[in-house]
Amino acid sequence: MRQTEKRRLRNRANRTALKTVVAKSRDASAGTDAPAAETAFRLAAKRLDQAAAKHLIHKNKASRLKSRLAKRVAKAGAPST
Repeated sequence: MRQTEKRRLRNRANRTALKTVVAKSRDASAGTDAPAAETAFRLAAKRLDQAAAKHLIHKNKASRLKSRLAKRVAKAGAPST
């Protein structure tokens, strides 16, 4: 198997796993459980940083996604009036 093909498959699997973690974080922040949302966000932020460090995604994209997730988690943790 060619090296590029191995890399493509590995990158595709890693990108899919990253999207799954981000989606789980979004779903958790949509719910009412603030601690679960915070835990999911921490994992997603860590995985985004790792993906950016490995050049799987651009560092600005990782930062943008983390910022948007953080806003959602903060909104979910805020008391509703």
